[in-house]
Amino acid sequence: MSQHASRIVAHYEHHALSWDADRRAAAWTDKPPIERFLALLRPGATVLDLGCGGGVPVATHISAQGFSVTGVDSSPTMITLCRTRMPDQQWVVADMRSWTSGRRFDGVLAWDSFFHLGHDDQRRMFPIFAACTASGGILMFNAGPAHGEAIGSYRGDPLYHASLDPSEYAAVLRHNGFELIAHSAGEPANGERSFWLARAGRADPMV
Repeated sequence: MSQHASRIVAHYEHHALSWDADRRAAAWTDKPPIERFLALLRPGATVLDLGCGGGVPVATHISAQGFSVTGVDSSPTMITLCRTRMPDQQWVVADMRSWTSGRRFDGVLAWDSFFHLGHDDQRRMFPIFAACTASGGILMFNAGPAHGEAIGSYRGDPLYHASLDPSEYAAVLRHNGFELIAHSAGEPANGERSFWLARAGRADPMV
């Protein structure tokens, strides 16, 4: 499985234009969780979109609601699309696993991106989430319903996905200073996405 996980960055750059076109053509079934995330933010809040892709439909919707977006994606082609579509927002070519800015955002979103990371990389993302999220800020990410790995397929190429167990996500959120607001286990009303919504607060000391 590890060889497939290591190819994710190259996969998305290789298929960037096709992936963007397919995403734009598809029905936006996962809009309700995004709306729930945005409803918890103050007007004009800053949002960090990790794994923003070409920006459609998520980042364009966030921007249209008056929020300030910083999008990060490992694909230069995807970021070029974002810069063309939303030149007034900020776009960065970077791997979320190593990106730092020194800024803290009111909202941090890792949507349909975090679940492409291997188990250990997912665990290492939580201190990064904590470093990027302002006190009282909102974090939302999606993954799978249970611990495991799966290989899908996109245009004939393998596409890696992974998830920790929900109990581990709850624990690492707590240890990194997040209070769990909600967890959805793939309901149809949420586009069958399993997601976690949390608020940044005080870190739970590791014992």
